[in-house]
Amino acid sequence: MSRWLLLLFILGKGAALAVWLSSWSAGWGWALFFGTDFVLLYHVLVPNAQGVVRVYTRFETVRREVWLTIDDGPDAEDTPRILEVLARHGARATFFLVGERAARHPECVQAILRQGHQVGHHTQTHPERSFWCALPRRVGSELDHALAAFSAIGARPQWFRAPVGMKNLFLARALRKRDMSCVGWTIRSWDSTARSPQEVVDTVLSRVRAGSIVLLHEGPRLRPAVRVQAIAEVVRHLTGQGFRCVLPSAEQLR
Repeated sequence: MSRWLLLLFILGKGAALAVWLSSWSAGWGWALFFGTDFVLLYHVLVPNAQGVVRVYTRFETVRREVWLTIDDGPDAEDTPRILEVLARHGARATFFLVGERAARHPECVQAILRQGHQVGHHTQTHPERSFWCALPRRVGSELDHALAAFSAIGARPQWFRAPVGMKNLFLARALRKRDMSCVGWTIRSWDSTARSPQEVVDTVLSRVRAGSIVLLHEGPRLRPAVRVQAIAEVVRHLTGQGFRCVLPSAEQLR
């Protein structure tokens, strides 16, 4: 947690106590007491909020370049097809992989690396409902078990993305200890709820700028009409508009 957020949390509780001990309305005390809780929850639950851990949401570039990030794999059906799409357009991407899925499909991870793409860390089990409130031991376990799975296949992720973007109060320290950084996104494609690839294309193209980080997904949670095809159409349209899909350096991230 950042120092200013921790200080605000402590000051809010202290101010609430002072109000309760004074002759002021008790309602103000409750407002101060719980107000800081809402601020804290905002920075935990809102994906690109910066209060509990530094989250990179774009990268600096003077060229028409974007960073494609693909979550929730690897998938034995989708990953090979996505790699074919990327190869066809000379595009690069970072695949934020789930550790237990990587262990089941090491050939997909090896193909990702062999074709010049990056492996990112997306926890061991993708606990989307509970990661944000997990205790330090659970956070460490989610990180370390996935790192072990990736290491066995020859990957060492530099970038981490929390499940559905929800962080954790203990995440910043855990990432520093493991020499990783947290990556969010500039554009959420909403492919996980889209009914057609065109919806995804329209969402991405309406917001894309040089230096955008684009969030996409693979796997069976997407509708059959959207799986892979949405990524294919997004890459095709980006390429047609003169954008290159690249892997930015750490120094470029903002």
